[in-house]
Amino acid sequence: MTAATDPFPRRRTLRSGRELAAAGLADADQAALIDRAGEIFPVAVTAHLADSMSEAVARQFVPQEEELMRGGAERDDPIGDAAHSPLRGIVHRYPDRLLLTPLLVCPAYCRFCFRRAHVGGADAILSEAEMEAAFAYIESHPAIWEVILSGGDPLMLPAKRLEAIVARLSAIAHVAVIRIHTRVPILDPARVTPALTAALATDKAMFAVIHCNHADELSEPVKAALRQFLRAGIPLLSQTVLLKGVNDDAETMAALMRALVANRIKPYYLHHPDLAAGTAHFRPPLERGHDIVREMRGRISGLCQPTYVLDIPGGYGKVPAGPSYLEANAEGGFRVTDWQGGVHAYPPQGGEAADIAAKAAT
Repeated sequence: MTAATDPFPRRRTLRSGRELAAAGLADADQAALIDRAGEIFPVAVTAHLADSMSEAVARQFVPQEEELMRGGAERDDPIGDAAHSPLRGIVHRYPDRLLLTPLLVCPAYCRFCFRRAHVGGADAILSEAEMEAAFAYIESHPAIWEVILSGGDPLMLPAKRLEAIVARLSAIAHVAVIRIHTRVPILDPARVTPALTAALATDKAMFAVIHCNHADELSEPVKAALRQFLRAGIPLLSQTVLLKGVNDDAETMAALMRALVANRIKPYYLHHPDLAAGTAHFRPPLERGHDIVREMRGRISGLCQPTYVLDIPGGYGKVPAGPSYLEANAEGGFRVTDWQGGVHAYPPQGGEAADIAAKAAT
């Protein structure tokens, strides 16, 4: 998508290889590669990112040659959204909650995006009629307890439009929770204004889930933007994608999780990367994720522990994918591995537990 088709232009956004090279974010020799990648999936780097980009952050937004290669298991719809989309703008995968995607536009485009085949195109915003159909669908399904505003990024909407959507959802009696999935505070914190946070006001439970992948993303302007949500009484959660070369070691991941909690953001999900086309260079093996989760267990606060999850390809849903610490044994009990690698019997053999069991048998 070019700057001319961006529906909500605000600040200078870099969208071509030439612009990225001029900003020092790529070599001149990479410019043609970046433009080729942009023909498949839009390139967009906000002024904020351009001014504050570390190597770990740059890897997420500057196209690499590997992006032009597609693996055999990769697909345009890696988590099967289409199988659960009864109408445009709705993904209804679970009985009590659904996604509402009023637009498919982001301030910058993560190169590992699982919706890269759909985000950033010309037909990126739901029409009034399509929004009304989406609201009618929610109203007609009383089991829907939670609505998740996603996209794209819903905080790209003008404050008045966002306010109208929140008000409409708030008026549906069976909707108890509204959740916003956003990366706007990370990618373009200047967009987070008092008017925008005021637009999220509701008597229903409102949560914001912030997509953050590296502690370097939590700059002072970002922290200031996040404080606006907190001052508005909106609890913050996080979701992180495990990315090779960005955060796929325990030290880096622990630093991120601590930084999130220190800024009053509760780690929620650690996603294994989806099988989106051209993203194999971002995907570590599941075993690497297991190692990282094990290393963090016990070494950092329980407040800092996300749930490691995998979205099953084909639309079968999200499941915890972390390592197991329990293994059944032949005696009907378990072998339990502690955070330091020690193995223990449960229930314990002998001692007080055996005495209690013996007394209970008499």
